[in-house]
Amino acid sequence: MSESYSMEQGSANGERHLAWICMGSNQENPAFQLQRAEQALASLKNVRIEKSSSVYRTEPQLVKDQPWFFNRVLCLSLPSFMTAERFLRILLDLEIGLGRIRSGRRYGPRVIDLDLLLFDDVCMESDFLTLPHPRIKERAFVLVPLHEADSELRFPDGSDVRSALEALEYTLEDDVIRQP
Repeated sequence: MSESYSMEQGSANGERHLAWICMGSNQENPAFQLQRAEQALASLKNVRIEKSSSVYRTEPQLVKDQPWFFNRVLCLSLPSFMTAERFLRILLDLEIGLGRIRSGRRYGPRVIDLDLLLFDDVCMESDFLTLPHPRIKERAFVLVPLHEADSELRFPDGSDVRSALEALEYTLEDDVIRQP
Protein backbone atom coordinates (compact mmCIF):
# COMPACT_ATOMS: atom_id res chain seq x y z
CA MET A 1 0.00 0.00 0.00
CA SER A 2 1.33 3.41 -0.85
CA GLU A 3 2.63 5.69 1.87
CA SER A 4 -0.13 8.23 1.26
CA TYR A 5 -2.63 5.66 2.50
CA SER A 6 -0.78 4.73 5.67
CA MET A 7 -3.17 4.28 8.55
CA GLU A 8 -0.53 4.53 11.28
CA GLN A 9 -1.98 7.68 12.79
CA GLY A 10 -4.25 7.27 15.75
CA SER A 11 -7.33 9.13 16.78
CA ALA A 12 -6.78 11.64 19.56
CA ASN A 13 -10.37 11.53 20.78
CA GLY A 14 -11.11 7.89 20.00
CA GLU A 15 -13.91 8.69 17.54
CA ARG A 16 -14.17 6.35 14.60
CA HIS A 17 -16.06 6.20 11.33
CA LEU A 18 -18.24 3.32 10.19
CA ALA A 19 -18.01 2.33 6.55
CA TRP A 20 -20.17 -0.34 4.91
CA ILE A 21 -18.77 -2.07 1.84
CA CYS A 22 -20.08 -4.74 -0.50
CA MET A 23 -17.57 -7.23 -1.84
CA GLY A 24 -18.25 -9.15 -5.02
CA SER A 25 -16.46 -11.64 -7.25
CA ASN A 26 -17.38 -14.00 -10.07
CA GLN A 27 -13.97 -15.14 -11.32
CA GLU A 28 -11.03 -17.29 -10.19
CA ASN A 29 -12.71 -19.03 -7.24
CA PRO A 30 -15.00 -16.21 -6.04
CA ALA A 31 -15.33 -17.43 -2.45
CA PHE A 32 -11.54 -17.42 -2.14
CA GLN A 33 -11.36 -13.92 -3.66
CA LEU A 34 -13.77 -12.62 -0.99
CA GLN A 35 -11.58 -14.19 1.71
CA ARG A 36 -8.50 -12.51 0.24
CA ALA A 37 -10.27 -9.15 0.16
CA GLU A 38 -11.44 -9.51 3.76
CA GLN A 39 -7.90 -10.40 4.86
CA ALA A 40 -6.51 -7.38 3.01
CA LEU A 41 -9.04 -5.09 4.70
CA ALA A 42 -8.42 -6.64 8.12
CA SER A 43 -4.66 -6.14 7.68
CA LEU A 44 -5.00 -2.36 7.32
CA LYS A 45 -3.73 -0.62 10.45
CA ASN A 46 -6.45 0.91 12.64
CA VAL A 47 -9.22 -0.84 10.66
CA ARG A 48 -11.53 -3.26 12.42
CA ILE A 49 -14.23 -5.44 10.95
CA GLU A 50 -17.25 -4.74 13.14
CA LYS A 51 -19.98 -6.71 11.35
CA SER A 52 -20.19 -9.05 8.40
CA SER A 53 -22.76 -11.01 6.48
CA SER A 54 -22.69 -14.49 5.09
CA VAL A 55 -21.61 -15.03 1.51
CA TYR A 56 -24.50 -15.03 -0.98
CA ARG A 57 -24.54 -16.33 -4.54
CA THR A 58 -26.29 -13.88 -6.83
CA GLU A 59 -27.25 -13.94 -10.45
CA PRO A 60 -25.62 -11.22 -12.55
CA GLN A 61 -27.54 -7.98 -12.99
CA LEU A 62 -27.83 -6.22 -16.34
CA VAL A 63 -25.13 -8.29 -18.12
CA LYS A 64 -26.55 -11.79 -17.70
CA ASP A 65 -24.03 -13.71 -19.84
CA GLN A 66 -21.38 -14.22 -17.15
CA PRO A 67 -20.82 -16.41 -14.08
CA TRP A 68 -22.86 -15.84 -10.93
CA PHE A 69 -21.40 -13.56 -8.28
CA PHE A 70 -20.49 -14.23 -4.70
CA ASN A 71 -21.33 -11.21 -2.53
CA ARG A 72 -20.77 -10.24 1.07
CA VAL A 73 -21.14 -7.08 3.14
CA LEU A 74 -18.75 -5.82 5.82
CA CYS A 75 -18.99 -2.96 8.28
CA LEU A 76 -15.58 -1.49 9.04
CA SER A 77 -14.53 0.80 11.84
CA LEU A 78 -12.05 3.39 10.56
CA PRO A 79 -9.89 5.97 12.35
CA SER A 80 -11.26 9.49 12.75
CA PHE A 81 -8.77 11.04 10.32
CA MET A 82 -10.10 8.90 7.45
CA THR A 83 -12.34 10.57 4.88
CA ALA A 84 -14.74 8.80 2.56
CA GLU A 85 -12.72 9.86 -0.50
CA ARG A 86 -9.46 8.63 1.00
CA PHE A 87 -11.05 5.33 1.98
CA LEU A 88 -12.44 4.83 -1.54
CA ARG A 89 -8.92 5.35 -2.94
CA ILE A 90 -7.68 2.66 -0.54
CA LEU A 91 -10.43 0.30 -1.74
CA LEU A 92 -9.52 0.95 -5.37
CA ASP A 93 -5.83 0.28 -4.62
CA LEU A 94 -6.77 -2.94 -2.82
CA GLU A 95 -8.79 -4.06 -5.86
CA ILE A 96 -5.76 -3.57 -8.09
CA GLY A 97 -3.55 -5.40 -5.59
CA LEU A 98 -6.01 -8.30 -5.59
CA GLY A 99 -5.94 -8.59 -9.38
CA ARG A 100 -8.79 -6.37 -10.57
CA ILE A 101 -8.33 -5.15 -14.11
CA ARG A 102 -10.80 -2.51 -15.22
CA SER A 103 -11.69 -3.32 -18.80
CA GLY A 104 -14.06 -0.42 -19.26
CA ARG A 105 -16.95 -2.88 -19.51
CA ARG A 106 -19.43 -1.96 -16.78
CA TYR A 107 -21.23 -4.71 -14.91
CA GLY A 108 -19.00 -7.39 -16.41
CA PRO A 109 -17.03 -10.20 -14.78
CA ARG A 110 -14.45 -9.29 -12.16
CA VAL A 111 -12.01 -10.95 -9.80
CA ILE A 112 -12.96 -8.52 -7.01
CA ASP A 113 -15.21 -5.51 -6.57
CA LEU A 114 -15.22 -3.40 -3.40
CA ASP A 115 -18.09 -0.90 -3.36
CA LEU A 116 -18.30 1.76 -0.67
CA LEU A 117 -21.98 1.77 0.27
CA LEU A 118 -22.16 4.02 3.32
CA PHE A 119 -19.70 6.14 5.30
CA ASP A 120 -21.30 7.22 8.58
CA ASP A 121 -24.26 9.41 7.60
CA VAL A 122 -22.34 11.20 4.86
CA CYS A 123 -24.37 12.29 1.85
CA MET A 124 -22.31 13.57 -1.04
CA GLU A 125 -22.06 13.58 -4.79
CA SER A 126 -18.85 14.27 -6.70
CA ASP A 127 -17.20 13.06 -9.88
CA PHE A 128 -15.27 10.56 -7.74
CA LEU A 129 -17.77 9.38 -5.13
CA THR A 130 -21.51 9.36 -4.40
CA LEU A 131 -22.76 8.45 -0.93
CA PRO A 132 -24.83 6.60 -0.12
CA HIS A 133 -24.04 4.36 -3.07
CA PRO A 134 -26.47 5.52 -5.79
CA ARG A 135 -27.98 2.05 -6.38
CA ILE A 136 -27.91 0.73 -2.82
CA LYS A 137 -31.71 0.52 -2.49
CA GLU A 138 -32.14 -1.19 -5.89
CA ARG A 139 -29.95 -4.22 -5.29
CA ALA A 140 -31.06 -7.27 -3.37
CA PHE A 141 -27.48 -8.59 -3.44
CA VAL A 142 -26.57 -5.56 -1.29
CA LEU A 143 -29.68 -5.23 0.87
CA VAL A 144 -30.03 -8.92 1.85
CA PRO A 145 -26.51 -9.10 3.34
CA LEU A 146 -26.86 -5.60 4.83
CA HIS A 147 -30.05 -6.69 6.58
CA GLU A 148 -28.37 -9.86 7.84
CA ALA A 149 -25.40 -7.92 9.23
CA ASP A 150 -27.55 -5.21 10.87
CA SER A 151 -31.33 -5.51 10.66
CA GLU A 152 -31.74 -2.11 12.35
CA LEU A 153 -29.46 -0.20 9.97
CA ARG A 154 -30.80 3.15 8.81
CA PHE A 155 -29.74 5.12 5.77
CA PRO A 156 -28.81 8.81 6.08
CA ASP A 157 -32.32 9.78 4.88
CA GLY A 158 -33.81 7.96 7.91
CA SER A 159 -35.24 5.02 5.97
CA ASP A 160 -34.24 1.52 7.03
CA VAL A 161 -32.78 -1.51 5.29
CA ARG A 162 -35.84 -3.64 6.01
CA SER A 163 -38.19 -1.22 4.21
CA ALA A 164 -35.84 -0.92 1.24
CA LEU A 165 -35.66 -4.71 0.98
CA GLU A 166 -39.45 -5.09 1.22
CA ALA A 167 -39.81 -2.67 -1.72
CA LEU A 168 -37.78 -4.95 -4.03
CA GLU A 169 -38.86 -7.92 -6.10
CA TYR A 170 -36.41 -10.75 -5.44
CA THR A 171 -36.19 -14.31 -4.14
CA LEU A 172 -33.90 -15.70 -1.48
CA GLU A 173 -33.41 -19.47 -1.17
CA ASP A 174 -30.70 -20.51 1.28
CA ASP A 175 -27.72 -18.44 0.08
CA VAL A 176 -29.03 -17.75 -3.44
CA ILE A 177 -30.44 -14.32 -4.36
CA ARG A 178 -32.35 -13.83 -7.61
CA GLN A 179 -33.61 -10.47 -8.76
CA PRO A 180 -35.38 -9.87 -12.06
